[in-house]
Amino acid sequence: MAAGVSRWRRIAVGVAILACGAVALDRLCPPDLTRWANLSNVVLAADGSVLNVATTKDGMWRLATRPAAVDPHYRAMLMATEDHRFRDHPGVDPLAAMRAAWQLAANGRIVSGGSTLTMQVARLLEPHKRSVLGKLHDAVRAVQLELRFDKDEILAMYLTLAPFGGNVEGVRAASLAWFGHEPDRLTPGEAAILVALPQRPTALRPDRHPQASNAAAARILRRLADAGRIPTADLETPPPAIAARRAFPRFAEHVAHRFAGNGAQPIRTTLDARIQTATERLAAEVAGRMTDGGDLAILVIDNRDLSVRAWVGGVRSALDLVRRRRSPGSALKPFIYGLAFDDLALLPDSLIEDRPIRIGDYAPENFDRGFHGQVTARFALQQSLNVPAIVLLDRVGPGRMAATLRDAGARLSFPNAEAAPALPLALGGVGISLLDLTRLYAALAHDGRSAAPHIQETATHGAGTLMTQRAARMITDILRASPPPDGRVATGVIRDPRPIAYKTGTSYGFRDAWAVGYSPSWTVGVWSGRADGTPRPGYYGRNMAAPVLYAVFDRLPAETEPDPLAPAADGLDTAVSAPVPLGLRRFTERDSSRMPGNAVPPRIQFPPDGSQLDLMREDGQRGPLRLEANSGTPPYRWSVNGMPVPAPRWAGTPSWQPDGPGFARVTVVDAAGRRASASVRIR
Repeated sequence: MAAGVSRWRRIAVGVAILACGAVALDRLCPPDLTRWANLSNVVLAADGSVLNVATTKDGMWRLATRPAAVDPHYRAMLMATEDHRFRDHPGVDPLAAMRAAWQLAANGRIVSGGSTLTMQVARLLEPHKRSVLGKLHDAVRAVQLELRFDKDEILAMYLTLAPFGGNVEGVRAASLAWFGHEPDRLTPGEAAILVALPQRPTALRPDRHPQASNAAAARILRRLADAGRIPTADLETPPPAIAARRAFPRFAEHVAHRFAGNGAQPIRTTLDARIQTATERLAAEVAGRMTDGGDLAILVIDNRDLSVRAWVGGVRSALDLVRRRRSPGSALKPFIYGLAFDDLALLPDSLIEDRPIRIGDYAPENFDRGFHGQVTARFALQQSLNVPAIVLLDRVGPGRMAATLRDAGARLSFPNAEAAPALPLALGGVGISLLDLTRLYAALAHDGRSAAPHIQETATHGAGTLMTQRAARMITDILRASPPPDGRVATGVIRDPRPIAYKTGTSYGFRDAWAVGYSPSWTVGVWSGRADGTPRPGYYGRNMAAPVLYAVFDRLPAETEPDPLAPAADGLDTAVSAPVPLGLRRFTERDSSRMPGNAVPPRIQFPPDGSQLDLMREDGQRGPLRLEANSGTPPYRWSVNGMPVPAPRWAGTPSWQPDGPGFARVTVVDAAGRRASASVRIR
């Protein structure tokens, strides 16, 4: 009796040791899941359609595939053909294994491998030559996989890794390559081809051996129908004829490159598949006509939520030219005028001189080398005159201009990073990307409020203020009447369902041609030039970028947003044009603002120009900013950011209540129409 107990104890100890050894070996030699993790990078449009697929590091088209995303008839056909006890066995099917061993002993060769789907997954994860030892390896790995993953996860591995001819792996990649559609809906013939292909992927490749492929699929359909595993009606849909493998989508290449390395999960973007593809085709068509190596970058933003609907980083260049900083030429001029309107330095119909001037050593000229004399600010901006823009920037202040653009989200780079912004800023003496420049114009469409465009719904949206609503609408009104490119009719001449406000720019030496425009619903930015920055004489914003801009608008859906300049249904005044007050009928340059004799212009005592002010009180609320001036001729009229400050009800010091942190432009005008301004930052 004691000897029997001792024997059972030794057996139990031996079993325990074997179990511990198996567990230790399992931990020391886990299955290699590298191939399953090495997936193709997939970029999706907003509606979930595939925009771009890239090969894996080992050169395969391998797309992650979940069982739920595959036609259930295919799954049933796969199980019936390969492993009908898949849901029941622990990775190795004892009945199939015994049948394979009997056939091996009887025939002296492998007749059927007895491999389960889990064993096939093990071999797909760690490829090796077919042999008895290989089968044992697959069996051990199959048990390890079953201990780690549930059946659907193991099936997902098969659906992702199974070979389907050439460098196509996985059911989704195969369905797209051979049938041109997703595998969620498959005909019985298509499903049979996908079941047959992994058995002999080279010999049954549909584009090279279509007869063999279709014959194998037909045999599977007949066998399963005869066995009662599929309805006989499935035989009525034969396998399709496949002449060639379809190319995988390769749109939005620069966006795909930006998200490279995220193959484990598809990247869903805000891109609109129709707009993206139409914009890319347009860019390719235009670039194809450029014989000097020129390139194009185009950005389309939906004004409703600032989502990016099309992103073309270039046609010829691998660099993403949407993000490269280049000189914008005159494309920043609208923002100079907007700040000047906010300061009440002038209005759209104020007169301003376009004549030769010299500011220090700087003597700007117009694009046509001529001067127009006395013109309105509206005309000066529409014709992109240089001298008025320089004079206005001198009044607004280059430092304030640069700070305002940065505060609105634009990233600027100056030739000399240590030098302060100067007057050449008005003519493109700064670097800015198409992304940031288009963002600034989208802010004009949003009444001066700036927020970051986003290409993913989860992106954060930084916000800032560019100018007041009234100034932004004045700029929109002016730019809508800008001369259109050749062959186009100006907005307002005919009844146009899409009013476009736009501005062009050309950098020094014809290196960069720009056009950025917006309608109530869309903002579009276009850049053209050479990626290496070499000059392109004869190509400038108006004749190169502007026609492309209008062509992009032609391809966009109809307007859905209300026009801010349209007459209001409630009868409220939305007009931006009004009689010009006497003091603003003519813009006075800064150096000539002093009156003759002993007359002295007003001077702002508080707040000091360039100061930073902390107005927070002990109760956590932000207090008012007091406004004080002397000199000049009282009474004084105050404005902040272009909005008049009401006079105090009783005699006392006027004040302005800020609604949050940021920059503020404080302006005082005396009784004689003379003015002074100060820029401050509220914390």
